[in-house]
Amino acid sequence: MQPGKTGLAKKQPGVFLNIVTTYAWTGSGYVVPSACGKAGVLALTRSLAVEWARYNIRSNAIAPGPFPTEGAWSRLLPGDLAKKFDPAARIPLKRVGHHQELANLAAYLVSDYSGYINGEVITIDGGEWLRNGGEFSHLDAIPNEMWDQLEKMRGK
Repeated sequence: MQPGKTGLAKKQPGVFLNIVTTYAWTGSGYVVPSACGKAGVLALTRSLAVEWARYNIRSNAIAPGPFPTEGAWSRLLPGDLAKKFDPAARIPLKRVGHHQELANLAAYLVSDYSGYINGEVITIDGGEWLRNGGEFSHLDAIPNEMWDQLEKMRGK
């Protein structure tokens, strides 16, 4: 083994696991630098998945939703803002992620058990991205009793 030789030069198999975010696909207001950076990482993930597969090197990514940490939440949602803008309220599963869930997914993606997964981004967000990306997802705020009224109005 020569000093300074990379795994690629040594023909060692491997796995890259990147962290992106769901707005890497769409962009998002108020997080422009992050959206641009994560979009670049997403393109890198998928490009290397194709280019380096011949070296038996896989490249995947995870797009996590809210996984609260004290440092991040205290800066992003200081004081009473955490109550006013409760992230769990935007998630169909009505909770934020547990760090062990994220760790389990990461462990799987770097393991041989996921050896046929390459160039993928796995979203782990309790359905947040799907719900909030939908044009009419906000209709879940309509009370159950009002749906009957809407049904009657539809026939007119």
